[in-house]
Amino acid sequence: MEYFGEKHRAQWKTKVGFILAAMGSAIGLGNIWRFSYLCYENGGGAFLIPYFVALLVVGIPVMVLEFSIGHRERGSAPLAFHKLRPSWEWLGWWAVIFVMFGIMLYYSVVISWCVNYFRFAFNLSWGKDPNTFFFKNFLGLTSGPGEIGDIRTPILLGLIIVWLVCWVIVFFGVEKGIERANKILIPLLFFLTLILVIWAVSLPGAKTGITKYLKPDFKVLLRPQVWISAFSQIFFTLSLGFGIMIAYASYLPHKTDITQSAILTSIGNCIYSLIAGFAVWGTLGYMATAQNLPIEKVVKQSIGLAFVAYPQAISLIPTFSKLFGVLFFTILTFAGITSGISIIEAFSSAVIDKFHSSRKTIVSVLCILGFLGSIFFATGAGLYFLDIVDHFLTSYGLVVVGFLECIFIGWIYKTEKIREHINDVSPTKIGKWWDFSIKYITPVVLLVLLITSIKDELSSPYGNYPVSSLILLGRDWVFVTFFAALLVMKFPWKKKTGQ
Repeated sequence: MEYFGEKHRAQWKTKVGFILAAMGSAIGLGNIWRFSYLCYENGGGAFLIPYFVALLVVGIPVMVLEFSIGHRERGSAPLAFHKLRPSWEWLGWWAVIFVMFGIMLYYSVVISWCVNYFRFAFNLSWGKDPNTFFFKNFLGLTSGPGEIGDIRTPILLGLIIVWLVCWVIVFFGVEKGIERANKILIPLLFFLTLILVIWAVSLPGAKTGITKYLKPDFKVLLRPQVWISAFSQIFFTLSLGFGIMIAYASYLPHKTDITQSAILTSIGNCIYSLIAGFAVWGTLGYMATAQNLPIEKVVKQSIGLAFVAYPQAISLIPTFSKLFGVLFFTILTFAGITSGISIIEAFSSAVIDKFHSSRKTIVSVLCILGFLGSIFFATGAGLYFLDIVDHFLTSYGLVVVGFLECIFIGWIYKTEKIREHINDVSPTKIGKWWDFSIKYITPVVLLVLLITSIKDELSSPYGNYPVSSLILLGRDWVFVTFFAALLVMKFPWKKKTGQ
């Protein structure tokens, strides 16, 4: 008897297909607007120093760790941790549960916004006041999380499209679905982004925006918060702690270059963020010039940048503005979809491994449940719910999972065993510096992030939301998914005989 998935497990047809899929998971909506804003807010070009330091000492080592666990144990996150030590199975389940039934639920809603704005771009439907259009007309934003409001029909219709596309891709499995889709979507995403960058930097005043984006202010490097922002961005942007990279690596052939794949995936993701920033800030520079305003007046953080400032900038472009808008929101939609399918696959893979269930049944039921759950975030209070749940799951859930991964492998299981496997199957060898990063540097960094979040939480309620909302939507969401992981762990692994 053996665990399902050890034999006849699906495999990536090519190394390129695997890397594109891994990059598809890592490259998401935040790469396009969040990284650009972080650069501006944290010293411009100077921010690239802590950012690439974080990539080298945390991003790549943890990517290597997750790739190697999945590849060595030939399983999803729960199965991989169970094989390493049965008592640690819950860690894999917790990751895939709160990512699937937390992050994916609201992330699909943001992708739905992008789908709708793709449609709006054809007629510049947001008009002269994109701010009012987005928050009032489109979101129907209520007065607070205590007032749920109605379900927004355009968002609901967008959700149907998002979940349907994700279902179709994951339904057909690794080779015929995910690999094939990413081989099309990721090169297309890079190509469209490059077009947008060239277009944006050629706009009048683009240089003003790009200068603000990259102008180095080295004094900020003395502020600890800048380094914390860089390390947290690296950790989140690479989809570390999601259980995704473990599942994806389990489909690799026995002899594969784990180290090189981790390096290419990590660096490719970061380069994409850097390049996409030129499109965002070139456009904002044009917007400031066209309106004769200082660029600080047109800069908006995160969601406001993508759905308020950018539409306003698009409307100001004198020629082919509609095409520019369609291109921008196509890029956002593609980036969102590639990340979404990886989240669904990580959870589906775990259930298939545990219960030996039919992929088609699991993926179909999962997408239906996901769609129904995401409706919660498609209401008038959806933006508040999204903000609270995202804050708690990323600030606590992902950080704790990453921290425990490093403690478990570094101090309990021992990194030497994993490094031996990496060097046995990979032409690109890895040295003892990797052990040091996993045992010391990464846990310390993640512990600092965790303590900082807790300290901020205790000093004042996050976002000035009512404490009851933070408890019910934030803290309890983390706890419920944790206990769900402990519950699923209690079920026995279904084994396959006669293989």
